[in-house]
Amino acid sequence: MAVDTSKTLRGQVIYSIFPRNFSAAGTFAAIEPELDRIKALGTDIIWLMPIHPIGKVNRKGALGSPYAIQDYREVNPEYGTKADFVQLTEAIHARGMKVIIDVVYNHTSPDSWLIQHHPEWFYRKPNGDFGNKTGDWTDVKDLDYSLSHDLWEYQIETLQMWAEFVDGFRCDVASLVPLDFWLEARQAVAKVRPDAVWLSESVEESFVSYNRSQGQTALSESEIFQAFDMAYDYDVFEIFNGVLTGKRSLADYAEALTRQTVIYPDNYIKMRYLENHDNFRAAALISDPEKLATWTAFIYFQQGTTQLYAGQEVHAKHIPSLFDADKVDWQTGLDQSDYLARLAEITSAEIFKTGYYTIKADGQALIGKYVLGDEIIVGLFPVQGIGITHLNGKYEDLLTGDIVQSNNGKVAFHQAMILKEI
Repeated sequence: MAVDTSKTLRGQVIYSIFPRNFSAAGTFAAIEPELDRIKALGTDIIWLMPIHPIGKVNRKGALGSPYAIQDYREVNPEYGTKADFVQLTEAIHARGMKVIIDVVYNHTSPDSWLIQHHPEWFYRKPNGDFGNKTGDWTDVKDLDYSLSHDLWEYQIETLQMWAEFVDGFRCDVASLVPLDFWLEARQAVAKVRPDAVWLSESVEESFVSYNRSQGQTALSESEIFQAFDMAYDYDVFEIFNGVLTGKRSLADYAEALTRQTVIYPDNYIKMRYLENHDNFRAAALISDPEKLATWTAFIYFQQGTTQLYAGQEVHAKHIPSLFDADKVDWQTGLDQSDYLARLAEITSAEIFKTGYYTIKADGQALIGKYVLGDEIIVGLFPVQGIGITHLNGKYEDLLTGDIVQSNNGKVAFHQAMILKEI
């Protein structure tokens, strides 16, 4: 972790919004009426996906990807004006929440302001054409941070400009941008926003390996954590998906999670999620509402920060397209908002931030445990069926308020339980 990363980020909730498809209007102003509802979920940080103008050249879909940015220093006019954006940040702050915005510094749109004014800052293929170092992302062209420190200065000045209004940054494919740039950027932004939150979209191990085999920058988690406060959970997400499809065991998953607790610094923060804008909706992956509730409770219980993707609270099954007007389905007839709010309240306690955490698989269940001094909290999550575990003593289930007493040293459970020893 960055040496000054605070464990207080653990137990917090990040709520992710794609402004275009969050509301019928698709504007900054249309988000404001929903802020009280979002706050009531237990949200601490609102993450706005890219707010900038989108390039027109090589657009995918009718409206283009928000990750194909035309100008880092402006806002997408489809969302409103810069004044509208500032007003939204002020409304978020007035409710005691923070706001972070997406930083997409690996690439720009093919018709970006930078490519027009500073073509010398861009990667070129052997034939001299602009291109991509990795993959074939046809709607973007890659920057090359090895060519000029002037690019670094421009990008950092841009971050400092936005830091006047926002509380931090979620950095897209941060692993493809040099570590020294992120270290310099963090130090510079701290002059404007000392407590800025830095979230890295770290990547799968296979992606790091492939990029390195091609001679390209690909930062490992150990490098990412030198500059960032939080990183994605992609180092175990493949195993999680394997559990859902029957290709991996719960023991594999628990082992991978345990490994995180010992290979990263003591103050490491992982962003935990069941879904995000790049992956399937949780309600589509886990069709049984009871199992979905159990997995949701487990994600909140994990050591780290929980991320919700707008629509998750109503069991939305469809991921809005990044390239077209494709609104969140808010009329599902389901609502787990109260449940999410309770989970957020429970896991905001100090023990979830600084307690000693262990995780194991036990039959069809995952069992987590926090210890802080004389306080003990145990999480029981029967994600694959009814669970039975060895547990002595008397507990309060923080989710229901029920008193749970072990029976001959055992506790049976068919739904998620978060037990506090009493």
